[in-house]
Amino acid sequence: MPPRPREHRPAPQGELNEAAHLADRLQAAGYTKRDIARIINRDPSLVSQFYTKNKGAAFVTALREALTAVETGGITDLPELAAIAARHITRRTTSSGARARVRTKAVLITPTGSGTGRVGAQAIASGSARLRPLIAEAARQSLRLACTVRLAKTAYLHPSGSRTDSPGIRRDVIQRADHTEERSYGSAQTGGLDAADFARRVDAAGGDVTAAVHQWLVESGRIRADAQIIHLEVRTWRPR
Repeated sequence: MPPRPREHRPAPQGELNEAAHLADRLQAAGYTKRDIARIINRDPSLVSQFYTKNKGAAFVTALREALTAVETGGITDLPELAAIAARHITRRTTSSGARARVRTKAVLITPTGSGTGRVGAQAIASGSARLRPLIAEAARQSLRLACTVRLAKTAYLHPSGSRTDSPGIRRDVIQRADHTEERSYGSAQTGGLDAADFARRVDAAGGDVTAAVHQWLVESGRIRADAQIIHLEVRTWRPR
């Protein structure tokens, strides 16, 4: 099903580089920045940097071909657009002509099942995409997981240390000077949380880890529905 056209107000054209200009046209056709990121197989934060940091030159041809497929070919399926774009995306090269290493914050799970991933405000706003592979792999290996969230103190429904909120792990409550508070949910001592369940929640949220964690916290009666997650961390381990 093609995306629904949406109102989009592009920035003045003189201020846009070519990648941002093409991204604007895709947004005018009904795609979000997250959709565009999926088309070029990159993090959504990179698409935002087309506008803020003048990035995206390496993706101009791929974006142009995807846009042509949408506007003249009638193609709307994201995987199909991604396949078209992939044919026009090449890796950067060093001054010697060798392939440049991909700069990424790798998320790894050790043979013991231990893995950690953290995201801050910018990544959280775009769905904490870099945490999705960690959760998916933890589910594949039948691991347990814990998460730490940071919110305004007033966003929590229970006082810190409440057994209803986070039984047995009061020591993992950190109060900040800016009136926010970090709380951890799940631990090896309490058995942790089921990674497979969280992976299903993330899939149901379209890959948006932030939304999946937020929904779980609301459904379990821990936070207010209008709460905003400021920091998010996921840890995994293998149950004994």
